[in-house]
Amino acid sequence: MHSTIRELPLETATRHHAHDFHQIVITLCGTARFEIDGLGGRLDAYAGCIVPANCEHYYSGNAENRQLILDLPPEAPALCGDHRELAALFDAPRFFTLDNALRHYMAFMESEMALMGRSPEHPVPLNNDVMRHDRLAVAFLGALMSRLGPSRQAPGRLNLTPIQRHIECHLAEPLYVADLASLACLSEAHFSTQFRRQTGLSPWQYVRRQRLGAARQLILQSALPLADIALQTGFASQSTLSHAFRRCFGVSPRALRRQAHSRHDPATQPPTPPFSPVRAL
Repeated sequence: MHSTIRELPLETATRHHAHDFHQIVITLCGTARFEIDGLGGRLDAYAGCIVPANCEHYYSGNAENRQLILDLPPEAPALCGDHRELAALFDAPRFFTLDNALRHYMAFMESEMALMGRSPEHPVPLNNDVMRHDRLAVAFLGALMSRLGPSRQAPGRLNLTPIQRHIECHLAEPLYVADLASLACLSEAHFSTQFRRQTGLSPWQYVRRQRLGAARQLILQSALPLADIALQTGFASQSTLSHAFRRCFGVSPRALRRQAHSRHDPATQPPTPPFSPVRAL
């Protein structure tokens, strides 16, 4: 399968879905809001987000928005072969802002799409256009990788205590990288780099670990329905929680609760053997 580049507005009503291909969404005008597996962000003009494959995401746009969208199947030429290192961009959801050079490249991509006759009504490329989409995608992904890679700034130490407290207090709500970065008085990009350097995790991975840990504790220590636990720990639905939980812990929430109950239910324990005195040797 090949990459596809298309341009369209997002509906003002909030929608959500997941798909088996990676995606990059860049706001060209107006604003949009995204929540990707519990990590949220606002996209102003020339800001974008990375949506890894199979991540459930919620999205909406204002009345005048326009988005450039790159659909990237994992097996697309832009992410395989000589370009396979670019797949690391999709290890986790991320939000970013385009610099002037990439803004110019956006204009170039739009002009190329116009030459190919693409439009919001007919976004799928013709057979002789598919490789051009991949070539455009490779150049953009390579430039984006160079900008989102390791920072050259001197490492510093983040005070994680207020960040952890904020996450715990807002676990049931969408958590935005911008809000976490503001607690550290850093830009989103610098904060994300420093956070990964210090914790070994991206902010999204860290938040997801906290959500799953809290969900596991509630599953084991409460009788709350799984749907309520999902909502209290920031998952969009019980099925979203179950999918993430099984991937992390290797067992479904329902199975873990059943195992925990069986360990504490005397009726499920093996019978105690009859007492017999110990013989002296």
